[in-house]
Amino acid sequence: MPNPVVGLIGSGVGSAVIQSKAASKGAAAQTASAQAGIDEQRRQFEAVRELLAPFVTGGTTAFGQQMALTGAAGADAQRAALLAIQEGPEFAALTQQGENAILQSAAATGGLRGGNVQGALAQFRPQILSGLIEQQYSRLGGLATAGQNAAAGVGTAGMQTGQNISSLMQQQGAARAGSALAQGQAFGNLLGSAGMAFGRGMAYQGYTPQGASAPLTFGQGMFYGGGAF
Repeated sequence: MPNPVVGLIGSGVGSAVIQSKAASKGAAAQTASAQAGIDEQRRQFEAVRELLAPFVTGGTTAFGQQMALTGAAGADAQRAALLAIQEGPEFAALTQQGENAILQSAAATGGLRGGNVQGALAQFRPQILSGLIEQQYSRLGGLATAGQNAAAGVGTAGMQTGQNISSLMQQQGAARAGSALAQGQAFGNLLGSAGMAFGRGMAYQGYTPQGASAPLTFGQGMFYGGGAF
């Protein structure tokens, strides 16, 4: 007669192994899916960061030039920024056109050598330079603002990506934890079943059923306790 305890335990082990493997496969599938989501989130963030990088770089450069114009970056930087405007093609073109217009107007009225003409010429260049400085600062402000907005966009995308990845990592952790719990429960049920079978065998061992010629052994007690008789 086959040993009923061995048979019961063997069946339970097989069932526990199957449940354990199923839980492990399910957790692996869920973990892989979450990892694919994490990889895609990172890829999308890198795409956004790369797309906005020129604006961030341009805005940073423009803000640095604004600081130089105002003297916030030091006297040397301010001197270099003002000299760049003064020696630039825009300043040269405006001053040439303006001075020619002043001289032509004075020549037409016969006051070419008058004091008013000399005074106008003396004031003209500083006025042009001052206007170009204000204009340049305003232009740089537009670039700096665009860069600031781009940087904020990257920051927002980074925060959203971090939150999404955190959620997916929690899903991975939950999948692994669920797998461990399921495997533990499967083998826990196995041990409980084996313990119950052992208890039944012990309870009926030595008992002589009606019509039997001898008391039950442990294995026979297992059958009796399990309802075989």
